[in-house]
Amino acid sequence: MKRVAVVILNYNGQKMLADFLPCVIENTNAEIADIIVADNKSTDGSVALMHEKFPDIRLILNEENYGFAGGYNKALEQVEAEYYVLLNSDIEVSKGWIEPVVDFMDKNRDVAACQPKIRSYHEKDKFEYAGAAGGFIDKYGYPFCRGRVFQNLETDNGQYDSTIDVFWATGACMFVRADPYREMGGLDASFFAHMEEIDLCWRLKNEGYRICCCPQSTVFHIGGGTLPKNSPRKTFLNFRNNLSLLLKNYPGSKVHLIIFYRIILDWVAAMKFLFDGCFADFVAVIKAHFAFYSRRKDLMRTRNSLKKAPLSNVYNKNIVYQVFVRGVKSYSELSEKDFL
Repeated sequence: MKRVAVVILNYNGQKMLADFLPCVIENTNAEIADIIVADNKSTDGSVALMHEKFPDIRLILNEENYGFAGGYNKALEQVEAEYYVLLNSDIEVSKGWIEPVVDFMDKNRDVAACQPKIRSYHEKDKFEYAGAAGGFIDKYGYPFCRGRVFQNLETDNGQYDSTIDVFWATGACMFVRADPYREMGGLDASFFAHMEEIDLCWRLKNEGYRICCCPQSTVFHIGGGTLPKNSPRKTFLNFRNNLSLLLKNYPGSKVHLIIFYRIILDWVAAMKFLFDGCFADFVAVIKAHFAFYSRRKDLMRTRNSLKKAPLSNVYNKNIVYQVFVRGVKSYSELSEKDFL
């Protein structure tokens, strides 16, 4: 058994595999890491491509499309390693990209999950949306990153090259210890996709583990994956899952007040979709709320079974207000004293 298992979950990503898997093979140290592709019942010829072009790469075939969360859970049940690396199929890795993160985690045994710096594949001097230089949330559960606040992507000038504790590490390229991953039951399969890595990191933090970003490693991400950026399905999953992770994990009795405020803010977002002519996204927000209400009892049962800890590495203000009213454009404009 090698210490690291790089696991790429694929669903109808034949072109991505053809374009990016050779780079992963070339730049991954085979002495310490295995590369595995887990296919989520693709219908586009991905499996045939793997057999024809990459016969030496281990291929795990899931019985159906379980989504990002369930797909990884099913695959990782069959993988033995000390560290899992959840790697999107549309990522270009750099030479020696694994070693800095594993070395850091080896030296810090309380770190359960860690990400490298994520920069844009198309604009390589800029951070990429899904993770940038480490993820955070505000008091209402809105995610943002060092290097990316909503749609504002910063140029990487080395301003975030410090290794720090963050609230969440991106699922686009997440290093996670196998034992805590299993202890937590993996990703929450009910999320299907989106926000599941934030939920996992929150549960890990509540168990006393740290989540970090190690910018000494850099990878380049296209983004978008199996769902395009402007997708009502993505809107639905993001809004439903964000409320779900709050109800599951937010400590204390104020959780219901926080969710009440968040629902009001969601309706503001829905009305903006409507006024902008994005009727399908408007409907997606409404559907997301009804889906959340329908699973509220199950979420409460889960909440009651989970350990809670005081919030840390959370921005104790409303990031929406900071960006859209005060005009904040970058993470560095936020005051450190406003983080718990």
